[in-house]
Amino acid sequence: MTMDARRPAASSIGILGGRVVGLDEDVAGVGARQMLDLGGATVLPGFVDAHTHLTWTGTAAKLINIAACRTKEAILDAVAQAVERTPQGRWVDLTGYDQRPLGEHLTWRDLEKVAAGRKVFITHVSGHACLISRSVLDTITDDEFAGVDAGVVRDDDGRPTGVLLEDSMTLARSRRLPYSLQEIVDAIETASRQCLSQGVTMCADAGIAAGLGGFSPIEMAAYQGSLEQGRLPVRVQTMIPAVMLRPSDADPTDGVPRAIDLGLRTGLGDGRLSIGALKMWLDGGMMARTAALTEPYGDGGLGQLTYDDDELNSLVADAHQAGWQLAIHAIGDRAVDQAIRAVEAAQAAFPRPSARHRIEHSGVVRPDQLPRMAAAGLTAVIQPTFLHAFGDDYARIMGEERTGWMYRGRAFLDHGIPLAGSSDRPVADGAPLRAIQFMVERKSSAGLPVGADEKLTVEEALAAYTTGSAYACRAEGRAGRLAPGTYADLVVLGEDPRRVDPSDLADVEILATMVAGEVVHGAV
Repeated sequence: MTMDARRPAASSIGILGGRVVGLDEDVAGVGARQMLDLGGATVLPGFVDAHTHLTWTGTAAKLINIAACRTKEAILDAVAQAVERTPQGRWVDLTGYDQRPLGEHLTWRDLEKVAAGRKVFITHVSGHACLISRSVLDTITDDEFAGVDAGVVRDDDGRPTGVLLEDSMTLARSRRLPYSLQEIVDAIETASRQCLSQGVTMCADAGIAAGLGGFSPIEMAAYQGSLEQGRLPVRVQTMIPAVMLRPSDADPTDGVPRAIDLGLRTGLGDGRLSIGALKMWLDGGMMARTAALTEPYGDGGLGQLTYDDDELNSLVADAHQAGWQLAIHAIGDRAVDQAIRAVEAAQAAFPRPSARHRIEHSGVVRPDQLPRMAAAGLTAVIQPTFLHAFGDDYARIMGEERTGWMYRGRAFLDHGIPLAGSSDRPVADGAPLRAIQFMVERKSSAGLPVGADEKLTVEEALAAYTTGSAYACRAEGRAGRLAPGTYADLVVLGEDPRRVDPSDLADVEILATMVAGEVVHGAV
């Protein structure tokens, strides 16, 4: 399956220098150094994950994950285990904290029972919150808390409980960071190997070096080191957080009022490692109840916005004018409104039809927002597996009408909005086939329907993780299809996904994954 409308299928493929040089009759009778007979297996272009977090995934893989803990006692037992195995003087890190099964957040007082005197940092399963111990809290001043007060959860006496949301997390993360380059290189390789095992050959790392996704201010150096050491087996675009922009002091006629050092922007690099979009976070996440909505959550609250309209409009205009592609995190419909307005204003002031800006997540999109997204040229970069994993909870807090607006599929395509598939790993299972199954079935892990009107065909869902995600990454001429001149990045499947029962799509075996014509996972 070539995913190329001009030639949808082929039975043989020629590869030279890491690229496709021909199909079927193009290469018939041509000699080759190596001939591979796949015995009738199904071959697709390698999947492209348009929004993932490799360093976070790799570091989290080494931590105790408490996502399965459903009681306070189970969480504290896991924390006690982590304390026991972590040498004195080192931070005690865990991941997967989730307050929802508990009915309320834990506090630093709970952690004191098993970790008194230790610096404990527990990342929320969404990545948009954390729980810290008293030893970490004591390093943060009242003035620092006041500067990010909207994200500081406080008790009845007005004192921080140890739960920090969104930007306030940086107060604790700044005490924990940075990770060393070697730690990051190890994490990137671990996560990359996980991607390959799921048929993913290209990733966009959605925010490095600073902000919620950063692990070191020189994190790009870790990516460069990974490539030089032969430890970056997938293609990567790195997104640069917008908080790194600063006045450029460039000539005003250049139209670059703000920039990162040296004027670097989207597109620098090559097919193995490059700078992708500029990442900006407009709101939080649904699990943390911080995604910004126009109507309240079922259990209360409207979430929160990162910027006021004037701040965002200025930031988007400056970045757009400077030539960046924008990757705008907007999960709630209130944040989506903000994103659309800011892009509309930037395009009106500085027309750039080829900008190809993206809305990351597009988690709750009202019907009236669909034509505006299309007219603004925005791409929807969604994570269908969120609704497989968390759909029952999301449906409960959104209500019947808004459930149909979540992580849409059909409505985006019907309105001509480019649709890109992604995972946001490690927040959810990164396997594209799992997401593709959800897009076709629209059922949660419990088997309940979630926005059934948004179902796609298998072919449309596959396109979201190949041609659609390659388009979102501005790589559609090189990735996401199999045609002369494209990368020879392939995934070999044990069955044809169009021929299996939709409920079995996630279980289709990945026999092998190839990058630039070389087998990097499995065997053929």
